[in-house]
Order: sequence, then structure tokens, then C-alpha cells
Amino acid sequence: MTLLLYAYARGNRSSRRIERECREDVVYKLITAMRVPDHSTIAEFRRRHERALAELFTSVLALCGEAGLVEVGVISIDGTKIRANASRGANRTYEKLVADILKEAEETDRWEDGLFGADRGDEPPEHLRTEEGRRAAFKAAKERLAQKAGQSEEREVARIEPDPEQFGATRGWGRRTWHREAHKELLRRREQAAKPIARSREQRLLEAAHRLEENHQVEIQASEAYERWQAERRAGGVPGQRLGMPPKPHTPSATPEGVMNKTDPDSRMMRTQGQPTVQGYNAQAAVTRGQIIVAAEIAVESPDFGHLEPAVRAALRELEAAGVTQRPETVLADAGYWHKKQMETVVSDGMQVLVPPDAGLRDGARPGWEDGMYAFMRRVLSSEAGHALYKHRKASVEPVFAQIKFNRKINRFQRRGRAAALSEWRLVAATHNLLKLHSHWIAAETA
Repeated sequence: MTLLLYAYARGNRSSRRIERECREDVVYKLITAMRVPDHSTIAEFRRRHERALAELFTSVLALCGEAGLVEVGVISIDGTKIRANASRGANRTYEKLVADILKEAEETDRWEDGLFGADRGDEPPEHLRTEEGRRAAFKAAKERLAQKAGQSEEREVARIEPDPEQFGATRGWGRRTWHREAHKELLRRREQAAKPIARSREQRLLEAAHRLEENHQVEIQASEAYERWQAERRAGGVPGQRLGMPPKPHTPSATPEGVMNKTDPDSRMMRTQGQPTVQGYNAQAAVTRGQIIVAAEIAVESPDFGHLEPAVRAALRELEAAGVTQRPETVLADAGYWHKKQMETVVSDGMQVLVPPDAGLRDGARPGWEDGMYAFMRRVLSSEAGHALYKHRKASVEPVFAQIKFNRKINRFQRRGRAAALSEWRLVAATHNLLKLHSHWIAAETA
């Protein structure tokens, strides 16, 4: 574990490079007592001890707290996009996944048969020339690949029906709101049940196809629940209450829509204004004014919207676990984190929140955002005290990301899957804090 900590602190995350340094670098030799671990041993250790490596973040934060470096009166929250161990070219629609699964099963059959007979080998078989034949062949192919991969082909699809009491559905909110809330719940369940990404191509193809099928089924369930909710409202409506027009008939698509990455199904296409789109994760961090990271989380949604409260909760958990009794007084975030309900929840816990309602690219206020909480926040940020507080956001969190991504060259995760990316991001954050602690000790000794 010491070897990985030192290697990550130096920006060296490749198991092969670590092995080479153990042969050539005296510090690596000192850590390993002159032994040279094989790169596969290093990679396997990182995989097997994923959770323990993630928990190092809390231990290092406790050391920083003991050294007096964790001053959390003001914390800044932001996210940065980090590439996954997967390419954008590995994204597939459901139709292309079906074709890949059929091709994989066909290649398996050919390898098992050992010959092609009189055919060239690239002709479409007779049973694939009709839609019914392709559907039956796809089902059979999934069954064969599942058996080869050692898993059951029939997998349970999550049952999700949004509760309008939980997301405040009103008569002005339509079917798309229910689809969105159902998808959020599905992502939450996947996060709780996060597991390592399979190594075999067959398992990853089946997993990608299953997730698209699950997305499709959950959307159908949410649409049916929305229509039942509308019918119940109309049946038990209050006399004189306007219920508006009944919902338009909705016919779901015959096949799942969207794309899924067949290399890392947990990763997503991440978009940032003015930067190229990357296949990766949204790495969230809560940072003190002294540039100590007090929370490091992973999100699979590209926008930062909706991650304010989770980041604050994560910071409070980490501080408590590290033995830091001080609580944040002010939370700073950029306009992408504006979420009225979450901001009110954080404020109700005794913390001030400063989030501008307007992005820097917009001239003037967003239509419908002129009054109420929006106007109040603009007044606070334009005041001398509010401006003096908020100007610390960029000076706190942006240099942290620059140090990690550009100075230490950590701009891509080594392992696949959300759980693995979270473990690695927390290890990266732990080594960042260690470097800060090291600089503090050196400054104290030379003072």
C-alpha cells in the first residue's frame, strides 16, 4: 500500500511503470526492500484492496486535521471530468449491441465447429434474414454467451414507479418528469449495487445490452405510472378544479434508445463548455481555502446540477470520520450547482450557501429567475462581504484540479467501473492531501 501511495503521489499509476521504477529508482527500492513486484501483482493488489485504498482518504484527512491544515469555515465544491478506461468509439446503440452479440456467438460457434463448410463464412445465415429470425437468434445468442460467461441470461429488470409526493409533481409537470425521476432512481440503485466491470468481452456485451433494456423497461413503467396518476387525479378531483388536458397517448419505442459503452457501461459521455467531449466520469470534490480536499465523490451525470447536497453530506461524513469537529460555515459553488431545494436543505442545517443563479456566459437574468431567491442571491453576491467570500472559490478548487490533472498528469482512470473509479479518485485525493501535508512539514522544519 505504501508503494501505491508513493507512486500515485508522483503521478505514476501504471503498474508496469511502477514495476520498472522498483528496478531503477532508489526510493522505490527502499519502499519494497529491494524486491521487484510484478506488474500483474501490483494490478491485482489494487483490484483486491479497492475499498481499503479508498478508505486511506479518511486516514490522511485525519493526519491533516492533526497538523491543523483542515480549516473548513469555507469550503468550495466543484467537479472535473476525468476520462474513463474506455473510448467514445465503444459506445453502442441497442441495435449495434445486438449485432455484436450475434457476431460473438457466431464466432464462438465457428471456433467450436472448426470449419465453415462450402460457404465463404461472411454470408448472412438463412435464419437471420427475417426480423423474427433475428429476434430468436439474438435470444439464443444471449443464452449461449451467458452460459459461456457463467451467468444466467434471464436477469430481473428493476421495478420502478416514481412517487409524485417525492419529487413534487404538479399539474404542470408531465410525462418527461416521471421518466427523469425514474431514471434517477435507477442510477441510484445501480450506484448502491456497483460491482466490478467484467473482464470477458461476452459479459460486458451482455451487461451493456441488459442496461439498455432496463432503461427501456423503466421508462415504460414510469409512463404507465404517470397515466394511472393522471386518471386517479381526474377521478377524485375537487369540483371546480382545472385539471387541464388529459395526457396525450404515448407509444414507447419498440427497442431501447440511447447508447451504452461496451467497455465500461458505468461511464458516460461528459461535456464541458469549450472543451472536447470525453467518455468518463464527473469527479466531485469539496476543498478548503487551504486546498485540502475534504470530500471526493464520483458522479455519472455530466452536469453538476443535483450534486450540491450530496457533496456537502460527503464532506460532513468525512470530517466526522477524521475526527474534525469544526463544521463548514459557508459553501461556495458555481452556477451549475444551483438547485433551490438542495440549497434550502443545506441552509437549514446552519450553513450559508453562495451559488450564483446566472452563468458567466449569459447576459442578464434567466427568464423567470428575476425575483425571490434568485434576486436575493444576486444581492448577496454583489455585496462587499458576499463578493469577498465568493472570490475564494476559484482560488481554492481550481488549483487543486490543475495540480492533479496537469502537473501530476492524472486525467484518466486506470480501472473500469464506478466503484473502481471512486476508489481511485479517493486515492488521488488522499495523495494530494499527503503532498500538502509534506509541504507543511518541510515549511515547519525550515522556519
